[in-house]
Amino acid sequence: MDYKKPTAQMLGRWQPFHEGHLALFEEALKKTGQVCIMVRDTGGTDDKNPFDFNFVKEKIEEKLLPKYDGKFEILLVPNITNICYGRDVGYKVEEIDLPEHIKKISATEIRKNM
Repeated sequence: MDYKKPTAQMLGRWQPFHEGHLALFEEALKKTGQVCIMVRDTGGTDDKNPFDFNFVKEKIEEKLLPKYDGKFEILLVPNITNICYGRDVGYKVEEIDLPEHIKKISATEIRKNM
């Protein structure tokens, strides 16, 4: 990944990284050609966050490395709950609207079956 090139950002818990997250990654990748995946440090804080960073990173890499090696970076970040910005900061905050079948994927249900 080239740190000087425009980069899309995905911030989340990824508990676990699933097909819906993969679809979002693929759309984000189309925007800039590379994606920084930020993993909020929430592992072990409650039932919705059972996985630590190393497990989360491993699962993301399992999904992405075969096809997207060099196109992403995975970073551990604090438990970011607010993203604040001033005027004209040089980036967009953008929601990517995915199809309904993707939106219905539930990490809670996936965790129950793990």
